Amino acid sequence: MSRADHYANALIAVGNAEGDAAVVEADVHAFANAVAGSPELQNALTDSSMPAANRQQIVEDLLAGKASKASAAAISMIVGAGRAGDLPEIARALSSKLAGGRGAAFAEVRSAVPLSEEQTKRLEDALTAKVGRPVTVRVTIDPTVVGGLVTQIDDTVIDGSVRSRLNQMRETLA
Repeated sequence: MSRADHYANALIAVGNAEGDAAVVEADVHAFANAVAGSPELQNALTDSSMPAANRQQIVEDLLAGKASKASAAAISMIVGAGRAGDLPEIARALSSKLAGGRGAAFAEVRSAVPLSEEQTKRLEDALTAKVGRPVTVRVTIDPTVVGGLVTQIDDTVIDGSVRSRLNQMRETLA
């Protein structure tokens, strides 16, 4: 079992103890996206020369009133343990485990821009029809995608990004 899986199990236990693991999942995912989208924040939270208490204070200040207390405490603990760089992997493992527990597949969708609730729901419905079982979609903001979407369900990657299409055209014309 990977380190991310261990943290995901701990987060599920925290969420279940507080009454709703889905809230912790949403908070962890949102925070991981925020860290991934801000090089300054990422550098601050992964700076091993900064005392853990200072890194944890940054987390607590950022999440005050925006995340559940359980989520804020769990994320603070992860950052304090020096694992801020692992947050995206931990968020993926958490979402995958919770989806699996509901008998659903987990799809990580990378997009350069946030998707609306309606777009996410339509994507979920389309993937559910394709996979043949319910699919839980989590969107990760990834500016390197440029345009379109990159979707991963288990070991299957569906690359509908502009970069991928340009590479395909380049190969065809070469």
